[in-house]
Amino acid sequence: MPDIETIGRESRRVVHGVAHWSPARWRTPALDGEGDRAQVMRTLVQTLADLAAQAEGEPSRTVPPPEHDTVLPDQLTVITADLVAARPGPEQCDLAAGAIRVARAGLFGSEEHLTRSPE
Repeated sequence: MPDIETIGRESRRVVHGVAHWSPARWRTPALDGEGDRAQVMRTLVQTLADLAAQAEGEPSRTVPPPEHDTVLPDQLTVITADLVAARPGPEQCDLAAGAIRVARAGLFGSEEHLTRSPE
C-alpha cells in the first residue's frame, strides 16, 4: 500500500515529466482518450485537493484552473504539498496513488521515459 512519501515522489515524477511542455503539447489529446492532457492534469489536481480536504475533515473545494496550462505542474506541486501536510490515511494514499497512475497513463502512455526520479 502506498504511503505519503510514495505519493510525493510519484507526484514529483509527473511534474518532472511535464515541466517543459509547451501550451500546444498540453492541448494534444490525452493518450488514454479522455480529453486533452491539460484536462488529465486538472483532474489529478482536483482529485488530490479533494483527498487533502477529506484528510483535513473539510468539504471539497473546486480548484480554479490556472490562466495558462503551463502553470499546471506548479499547481500539482502545491496541491501535493497540501495533501502531504494533511497527513492522509492509508485509504486516501491508495486513492491518490491510483489517481496519479491514471494521470500518468493519460499524460505519457508508456512510462519508460520516466524511469529515473528527479533529484
